[in-house]
This record gives sequence, structure tokens and C-alpha cells, in this order.
Amino acid sequence: MAPVWGRGRKPQSDMEAQRAVAVVARLTESGVSLWLDGGWGVDALLGSQTRPHDDLDLIVRFDDLRQLEDELAQIGYVRVHGAPPLSFELTDPDGHQIDVHPVRFNDGGEGLYRMQNGLDWVYPPGSLTMMGTILDRDVPCQTPEMQMLAHTTGYALDAAHRADVEALAERFDLLLPSFGSA
Repeated sequence: MAPVWGRGRKPQSDMEAQRAVAVVARLTESGVSLWLDGGWGVDALLGSQTRPHDDLDLIVRFDDLRQLEDELAQIGYVRVHGAPPLSFELTDPDGHQIDVHPVRFNDGGEGLYRMQNGLDWVYPPGSLTMMGTILDRDVPCQTPEMQMLAHTTGYALDAAHRADVEALAERFDLLLPSFGSA
């Protein structure tokens, strides 16, 4: 039986730009603090879509998770895998997927994301301060440096993800870190 979340899920629909913008607008207008991550985070920083996206990755303030799930439920999304304080995935009936990475902020302004291995990924103060664009709409993002680090740490990159980090490096004059290939 096919999974209902992740790559290979059934049903599966790509996260188109219009849908990504609509989801981000709905959530931010309802008071949810979020920042784009993953492929859409890269493309927002670049200012244009460079490839199809299987999902929408969001970094979300932990205290806003209930509001996020309530808002997404109103447009058909349900949690299908995982649970806070760890990452979790929501899908709609057509197979559009949103991956949520909850962060708690400490007194020093660091955003702490609890990973599956029990360790915290740290977003330094100031690393969640960029604005990118999707379809000429401003969307909150990580800094290019943080996006590069997140996109190259902990897993081997396939051709699409390799192209993502190469584009970030070129656009923002960043050093391209060494990374494994999938």
C-alpha cells in the first residue's frame, strides 16, 4: 500500500506556486509566524521558480501550531505523519503536502527545532529575517546562508537539490560547501 505522506504518496500533487502563496498568505494573515524552508524557500530567495516542488516546507513558531492546523483544516489539510515537537506532515485530499518544522525561541533569540534524533537544530538570531518572493508576493524566509546550511546538512543531494544550492551560492556569493550526492 502506498504511503499517504512523503515522496511516493498516493494521491500526490505538486505544490504549485499559486497554492504555496495562498497557503502562506492564509497562515500569515491569521497570525501564524512562519518562514519558508526547502525548495520553495530556495526559489523564494531566488525570486523565481526553478523546478517543480513536491511539497511546501514551513518553519513555524511552536506557539502557532494550533492556529496553523486550524487554518489548514479549513482548506482540507489533515496531519498524516509525525507530531509536535518534532516535524510533521499534512496533506489535503488531492495529495498536496505541507511539511512543518516547529521552532521554539529561547531568551537569546535562537530558534530551536527538535530533530528526529533528539538533538536541536539551531537557527541563530537573525537567520529567519529575509523576505523572498513567489509570484511577486513577499514571503518570509531564512537568510540565504541558513537556507544553504539547512539544504546541505545531513543528507545526500540529488540533482535538483544540488542545483538549488548552486543557484543560492551563485546569487548570494556564498561558498558552496562539500556535500554527498544521491
